[in-house]
Amino acid sequence: MEILDILISASFWAAAVRIASPLIFATLGELICERAGVLNLGIEGIMVVGAFAGWMAVYSGADLWVGVGVAMAAGMLFGLLHAILSVPFGLSQHVVGLGITLLATASTYFAYRVALPQVTNPPRIEAFKELPIPVLSDIPIVGQALFAQTPLTYLAFVTAAVVAFVLYRTPLGLAVRAVGENPHSVEAQGLSVTALRMGAVVVGSGLMGVGGAFLTMSAFNSFFFEMVNGRGWICIALVVFGAWKPGKALLGALLFAAFDALQIRLQQTSLGADIPYQIFLMMPYLLSILALVVMSRRAEVPAALMVPFNRGER
Repeated sequence: MEILDILISASFWAAAVRIASPLIFATLGELICERAGVLNLGIEGIMVVGAFAGWMAVYSGADLWVGVGVAMAAGMLFGLLHAILSVPFGLSQHVVGLGITLLATASTYFAYRVALPQVTNPPRIEAFKELPIPVLSDIPIVGQALFAQTPLTYLAFVTAAVVAFVLYRTPLGLAVRAVGENPHSVEAQGLSVTALRMGAVVVGSGLMGVGGAFLTMSAFNSFFFEMVNGRGWICIALVVFGAWKPGKALLGALLFAAFDALQIRLQQTSLGADIPYQIFLMMPYLLSILALVVMSRRAEVPAALMVPFNRGER
């Protein structure tokens, strides 16, 4: 009964949507990269640098939306480095991605210590507030879950719709998907495979930066280094879970977030008194792995994913 009471409560679903929001941004960013044929393992570090850059901009006096823009720009900068090394130079995408994560994380730590050398507790900022939508927010359960969130959560869902529209309803989206499937056919049409792949990595990395910024500017109001906490790696799994489709990836992010919100609440029930809390912490990851195994069996991987492109070769 306790679990049922949790599942039918509006606060539970509101928390699930809130937890899913940074995952939606970052998963969409990774999906764009992989659709173009590039695996971006720099996502974890890019989310960290985005979280810090956006927070630092606001802490320095910038508007919240300017902070979001700064976070996106920081993500795009590291994405550009990733794109240069992995696309025209054709270096291993695994090595480059892990290198970007290490570089971004270390750079963030260095910048934090230089900017705030005497700080022991992270300073706080005025984060985004909840913005209930009139009438819609009054709908039982659904209203509080979907229409009483912060502006960045609304932006996450809008971004998912935009990404799906661009990928499947525009010539640009067709070209991006084509370079991830058969780049030689794109080259035969006179388009630049290198430019398309690099552009996809830069844009995708920008969304990852916004995902990180959500943590410091909407979920919390300060920055600390453990806040990303493996979310980037979860997003890579969510892309596979979603079969490289934005809609399914969105549902996957919501599913993982629901598991996470559930385990937090279960710790506060009678079950939490009898079961070690580590079991609850493991639950969303175990259930996500199970769902990933089931879904990935039918997923079609982009044919040219992680395959370097050399102009003129067949």
